[in-house]
Amino acid sequence: MNASMNSSTNEWGTILGVWAHPDDEAYLSSGLMARAVEGGSRVVCVTATKGEGGSMDPERWPPETLGDVREGELLRCLARLGVTEHRFLGLPDVDWESPLPSEGQDLVREVMAEVRPDTVLTFGPDGMTGHEGHISVSNWAGEAFRELAPDGARLFHAAYTEAWRDEWFEMLDSVDVYREGYLPPIYPRSELGIVVELDDAELERKMAALQEHESQLSGLVAVFGEDRLAEAMRGEYFKEAARR
Repeated sequence: MNASMNSSTNEWGTILGVWAHPDDEAYLSSGLMARAVEGGSRVVCVTATKGEGGSMDPERWPPETLGDVREGELLRCLARLGVTEHRFLGLPDVDWESPLPSEGQDLVREVMAEVRPDTVLTFGPDGMTGHEGHISVSNWAGEAFRELAPDGARLFHAAYTEAWRDEWFEMLDSVDVYREGYLPPIYPRSELGIVVELDDAELERKMAALQEHESQLSGLVAVFGEDRLAEAMRGEYFKEAARR
């Protein structure tokens, strides 16, 4: 695909997002999901784990209760976006260096067969941040897509533009979003398959959805400030990885 899909949501059809942790979907695709729902598309979001290993403040968010907290955060986030279909795979969270349990592959295959999406959104094979759990999810989504997606379906991997990298990467890297020494996937804008630039009303809705992920957001707000963080979240970008 040479031209990017920016505003014609009917091109996306039924959308399936496959992610590792609560909040992955919000940072990378919440504006796209909300726009698609408003355009009449079916949107289904899959989350492999409840993210119980991702405490930013163990005193305030102890790991033994964090999974339930993050489940509630995710469901409130999706409600703000108008997304009514969600699947938790029920897998345990893992550290940066460990893949997710392999039974996730069959679970993703089941969802792919059930939903029969036209558009699949997920991480690229490097996991976007270098997190092994993200890489597991990317592999599962890709394999299920190749086996089970309907004819005409397209698989997209989350990415960034060169301009986004130049303005925001250093700040994100300072709060340990990325595995040490890792650089996220960067492409010229002309090579991207989906480019979503949110208008002010859409961005306000995205930030309200993101703010539901309270247990995860404080570090970013402290570094960026609310206004600059919103600007960093205005664009959502995906590279086409496969087509059926």
